[in-house]
Order: sequence, then structure tokens, then C-alpha cells
Amino acid sequence: MRQSLLALLAKEPAHGYELKQALEAIFGSAYPSPNIGQIYVTLGRLEKDGHVRSVGVEQSNRPNKKVYYITAAGLETLQAWAEEPTEGPRVRDEFFMKLVLAPMTGLSDRMALINRQRRHYLSLMRELGELAERTDPGDRVALLLIEGAMLHLQADLDWLERCQEELP
Repeated sequence: MRQSLLALLAKEPAHGYELKQALEAIFGSAYPSPNIGQIYVTLGRLEKDGHVRSVGVEQSNRPNKKVYYITAAGLETLQAWAEEPTEGPRVRDEFFMKLVLAPMTGLSDRMALINRQRRHYLSLMRELGELAERTDPGDRVALLLIEGAMLHLQADLDWLERCQEELP
């Protein structure tokens, strides 16, 4: 979330609630927006690290609010984040650890684990399909995010089939 907030602040200064609204407007229902407390905690850490600075703004009939501005160090961090590749495939997969180790201990049957995980992935796939149906067709960002998640799930389902074929 740090980089998301920095990116929004690179566009324009804002207070926490405006940042939350911007995340919701950009990503829609496809990307669960963090709660306002998480945003302010993250902004506090960014400020402590020198990536943002805040200025108190007085409001009549309301408590003062802080408006956050990105600093040169924040822009540098944001630039580095934008240029570096994102993590690739996960080699340390928790499910795979369960799949290999749990049957060794007698805690679970490998096929039961695979079938339970398959049901879980299919349930997630249904939820994403329903989310896609509820999403405004003009909201390309949210729809691409949903499609990406569905493609990852399909790959996970295909991989489960492969595990079922290869593991005794």
C-alpha cells in the first residue's frame, strides 16, 4: 500500500480520506480498499521515513486535518518501485508444503487436500465471476484486475491437476 499512496500523492497532495476514495475510484470493487486506519498508519510510517510530509489544515466546525505531500525521497522510492520487476511465480507455496508434508505425517490424505483446495479455488472463481458481472463494463481497470485474478486461479487449478497426476 505504501507505493500506492506515494503514487497518488505524486499526482497531488491529499489527506487520508481522499486517498482512500481515490483508491476506490481507480480500482473499484475489484480491489478491496484498505480501511482508513491502515491508510493513516501507513502515512505515518511514510512520514517517519521521510517519503511524505504533512501540513495541518484548519477547518471551521471540524477538527483540523493533515494534508500529505510527497517528498523528493518519496519520489525517488516511487521511481525505483515503478522500474523494478514485480515478484514472479511463488516457489514457496504453502499449499504445496501441505500437500507434500501432511500425508507424510498421517494428518491428511493427499487427494483430500487436492480436492479441498480445488473446491476452494472454484469457489473463488465463482465469486470473481459474480464480481465481474456486477462491475460496470466501462470500468476497464477493475475488469482487468478481476480477469488477472481469474487467470491466476485457472493456472492454480491446472497445477492441481498436474499434482494429482504426478504425486503418489
